[in-house]
Amino acid sequence: MRIDKFVWTVRLYKTRSIAAEAVKAGEVLLDEKQIKPAQAIKAGGILRVKRNPIWRSYKILGIPKNRIGAKLLGEFLEECTSPAELEKLEMMRLMPGFDREKGAGRPTKKDRRDLDSFGWED
Repeated sequence: MRIDKFVWTVRLYKTRSIAAEAVKAGEVLLDEKQIKPAQAIKAGGILRVKRNPIWRSYKILGIPKNRIGAKLLGEFLEECTSPAELEKLEMMRLMPGFDREKGAGRPTKKDRRDLDSFGWED
């Protein structure tokens, strides 16, 4: 199976075209090597996927015939990301503003213009 089709099949990417673009951009590595989207894969390889700000590692256990449900992922992939990488992700999530809700905090330029259009004068 092609690598772009595989990462789409095991739900690492939402669409196959996004998966192919990620492989071309070097965001997907197979056994620590940059590959092309048409590269064939085999069970037993290590797949590394760039998910900002870390690289997630997966061991390929098998090749599905078509796109699978989320409950069946354990039969085809095993996550083997190092604890240091996962800790880095957790530190990023704890940083202020990482997942700031829209409208929370300081207003954007557009918000400021909208507020100024009310004509409030001191």
